[in-house]
Amino acid sequence: MEQVLAVYERPYDKQFPVVCVDESPKQLIEIKQYRSTDGTRIEDSDYIRQGVGQIYMAFEPLGGQRFVEVRDDHKAITWVSVIANLLDGPYASCLKMTVVGDNFSAHKPSAFYNVFGAEAAKSYLDRLEFVYTPKHGSWLDMAEIELSILQRDCLNRPFASKEFLASEISLWQRKRNAKQAKANWQFTTKDARIKLHKLYPTT
Repeated sequence: MEQVLAVYERPYDKQFPVVCVDESPKQLIEIKQYRSTDGTRIEDSDYIRQGVGQIYMAFEPLGGQRFVEVRDDHKAITWVSVIANLLDGPYASCLKMTVVGDNFSAHKPSAFYNVFGAEAAKSYLDRLEFVYTPKHGSWLDMAEIELSILQRDCLNRPFASKEFLASEISLWQRKRNAKQAKANWQFTTKDARIKLHKLYPTT
């Protein structure tokens, strides 16, 4: 926990961005609709499951930018692709990116070697620092906060396809990024040692 909090206390540096990454599934549901004889649109209580879209949220709290992708799954190869896309895209010019995320079994740096050749994998990893939230400490990942905002603003309705889900999220992303909506994180290591002192080991 203190390692994560120490990262959040770093000053903003464009060359060394801190990016929080989290993922969340969104069930795709097609609602049956028809029109009555008078033209009124009626939604049937029945619906068709169209699978699941896996939403990957990458949020830079001090830069006020977020980059969201909708994928088919949350396998290691997919996670690697999402992180690599960040380094090849919006963070192509940074020297090193610190990634804050949960310690999920698929989120291992070694997975880069399963996706890329050894030289390319090392090239990516040389520009990455991974900081993991502790067990039961997912609340420390600010991408989780941004996902809740996405849920409130955009995902509180059914989506029938992954393509439509991705297009609506893209619109939301552009609006949020245009506002440069940042996170004002106030919980520090000092606060943790006072408020969560019961969680610290004792000798």
